[in-house]
Amino acid sequence: MSKSEENLSRVYTVNLGKAWLTPRYRRTDRVMNMVREFAKKNMKSDEVKIDQDLGRHIWSRGKTNPPRKVRVKLIKDEDDVVTVSLYEEPTETEDEDTAADEKKSKKRDSKKKEEKDNEDEDEET
Repeated sequence: MSKSEENLSRVYTVNLGKAWLTPRYRRTDRVMNMVREFAKKNMKSDEVKIDQDLGRHIWSRGKTNPPRKVRVKLIKDEDDVVTVSLYEEPTETEDEDTAADEKKSKKRDSKKKEEKDNEDEDEET
């Protein structure tokens, strides 16, 4: 195996609409099998592990009403084991929030410094 394939990761949106062709009481079981087959087909590996968070997300609405689409991240490691996990897109607001918090803390620090300097000057005079 080449070095580029050692930790191969991809993000897909899996359409699960065909699960509605099966009887209502088997839909979520069918969805889990569809995700497993999708990973086998796209990552060309027979060994697939489904992450616990993805399973919980699929089963969250019960056995009869699974999600129609799911966004997944497929990671293939050195042993040809594919791990399928729920993809959480990094949001820009989190990055902006942390940047804004850093700016606020810098402003506070600079204001405190200025106040201390002013107090020191007042004491000297």
